[in-house]
Amino acid sequence: MGLTNVWVQTQGDGLVRADQVVGIDAHRTPALGGKPSRWLLDVVLSASIGSGSREGWTATVLHRTLVQTSDDPGDAPAALARLLAQLDAVSAAGVVATHRADAPDREPGDGDLVAGAGRVRFRFVPFADPTPGHHTGAEYL
Repeated sequence: MGLTNVWVQTQGDGLVRADQVVGIDAHRTPALGGKPSRWLLDVVLSASIGSGSREGWTATVLHRTLVQTSDDPGDAPAALARLLAQLDAVSAAGVVATHRADAPDREPGDGDLVAGAGRVRFRFVPFADPTPGHHTGAEYL
């Protein structure tokens, strides 16, 4: 994908450039310490991470969580993949945010795109375009 101008908002790590996403994963966490298990919707990045111990070195892919929910996110991975493909086709620039469908809905603004059905929704907010001929101001550099 050529999504160098589209960013994906993560739950706790800020923004990830969409062209770095190589996978989308939904998985359930184990129940620990009396806390119930949760479903995580993650993007998998092209960077790998590693950790070591006396027994050896382990390398794995880097996951960043977009949203967590108590229910299976269903077709959310496919809905996000479809949205990213659509944004790539139109050379979009902006931010994709993820939220649970049961979370208080924010009103989409002009130009916002809301995608996804079921328990997880994606909202694309395009960057504001500068006024034609005024691309040299400090706010655009």
